[in-house]
Amino acid sequence: MPTPITASTLSALLSAALAQKPTRPLVLALDGRCGSGKTTLANGLSAQFPGCTLLRTDDFYLPPARRSPDWAHTPCANMDLSRLRDEALRPAYAGQPVAYRAYSCREGAYLPPAQLPAQPLVILEGSYSHHPLLRPYETLRVFVTCTKAEQTRRLQAREGARYADFAARWVPLEEGYFAQYGVEEAADFVVETTQGGTI
Repeated sequence: MPTPITASTLSALLSAALAQKPTRPLVLALDGRCGSGKTTLANGLSAQFPGCTLLRTDDFYLPPARRSPDWAHTPCANMDLSRLRDEALRPAYAGQPVAYRAYSCREGAYLPPAQLPAQPLVILEGSYSHHPLLRPYETLRVFVTCTKAEQTRRLQAREGARYADFAARWVPLEEGYFAQYGVEEAADFVVETTQGGTI
């Protein structure tokens, strides 16, 4: 089971690890429930460690035409995790520059290529970032969570009129993924954000 820690403790752990001048980049993967605060935590850490490589699973959705017919009922079936691994995570883990094209669901298209230099700290944040396909290229896995009531409050504030559809479609897929792969149990640490009011 993961060890409960605070965000500030996580920051201190990263500082201590980086001070040891590791021979390969430190890859921190932040997974957890939607609305738990993954993105906010990742943004805060990237501000504390300028120059780190920040990768987001949201950049690796599959275009609708490439999804399997039953994707809406199959956890991870809307994600291009192989591309995330091969184009971004594996080279970052190896201390190499990263070049990839993010897929924008909003635009319905791939964005111009992103070119990221090699950095000693890599942060991968987003749902499905602890998938078994990605784990070999991760140094530290943190599960970010909050109470169900707080998750509902945050998602209602974030999604507005889209909340009911979001909750009916995405939350069950996410929970299915957590259960199928024992994601929370396999993490190194868990950060509870309920009291922080993080979105």
